[in-house]
Amino acid sequence: MAFEGATIPVAKPLIGAEERQAVDRVMSSGMVAQGPEVAAFEQEFSDVLVPGVHSVAVNSGTSALHLGLLAAGIGAGDEVIVPAFTFAATANSVALTGATPVFADIDPATFCLDPAAAAAAVTANTRAIMPVHLYGQAADMTAFSRLAAEKGLLILEDAAQAHASTWEGRRVGTFGSFAAFSLYPTKNMTSGEGGMVTTGDEELARSIRVLRNQGMEKQYRNEVVGLNNRMTDIHAAIGRVQLTKVLDWTARRQANAAVLDEALSSVHGVATPVVDSRAGHVYHQYTIRLDGASTEDRDSFVAALRDEHGVGAGVYYPVPVNRLDSFAVEADLPHTERAAREVVSLPVHPSLEAVDLERIATAVAVVASAGVTA
Repeated sequence: MAFEGATIPVAKPLIGAEERQAVDRVMSSGMVAQGPEVAAFEQEFSDVLVPGVHSVAVNSGTSALHLGLLAAGIGAGDEVIVPAFTFAATANSVALTGATPVFADIDPATFCLDPAAAAAAVTANTRAIMPVHLYGQAADMTAFSRLAAEKGLLILEDAAQAHASTWEGRRVGTFGSFAAFSLYPTKNMTSGEGGMVTTGDEELARSIRVLRNQGMEKQYRNEVVGLNNRMTDIHAAIGRVQLTKVLDWTARRQANAAVLDEALSSVHGVATPVVDSRAGHVYHQYTIRLDGASTEDRDSFVAALRDEHGVGAGVYYPVPVNRLDSFAVEADLPHTERAAREVVSLPVHPSLEAVDLERIATAVAVVASAGVTA
């Protein structure tokens, strides 16, 4: 029977009166391009989310990765080790510099890049490792820091989904030569559209500022060939408001995840997220695994949740990046391939009420018991 009523969305941007007032304030000021709001947002982002490092605002998370790579000197002839179980922007940003993304497998428990697989992928041309803090869980930064030190490599963090996530009590975005955060509407906080590069290296931060602004720090004094990747004051104003809320929203996400963990722990065929004891998961996504499912099984499961129970669900990511037409690279990634068949992300956002969480858990249990999975 088809569900009648409103579907619970898998993601829900939270934009309220305060954000609208901030935009109106900037519009009324007449200063809408990159200006004082951006500068304030950068300082506040550092203060709230990545203490002790610089933050540089740009127009998207992809730009944050791309400019960070360029500023770090990554280019033609270099290899950067990345996971294939991620959004394409991770590898795209490497390829756009002229460097080669080298795909390594993931840890089957956490879905993050596996340090052992990354170590096996190192060659004489490897310049950097780019772990992704996937779904809001930090990658094993202890192992990656050790590997980078042993091999003389850079660590570049893709923290697009990991605002306020921690590893051994330390915030992600403070480990690598740089980190890139996304501020897209569905992320744990947003600026409408935008990204942030964080780095402890003052010279690297300056290089990113120059690159985002047509290669100049002073008008008409172009130092390098640059890009127009600036953030507007309009977007920064939204981000500043969101920064005042993101830690409370994170606590809500974590509380919602705990409810789902308990409710789904005994559902046959469903594996709830595994959280490394050293990681502080911020649940950008609450991603379950349907053990043994085929792609068809999983897609049927998602359709049944939506059509029969009004529960939205997402699949991130159904096609490993190495198998996309844009790369088409052969790689032996068994854990990546399995995850791409089995994962389903359920709603976990801060807007959920107790009745929503109950409906989500009931729907998963009913659909799983109906034998949709293998």
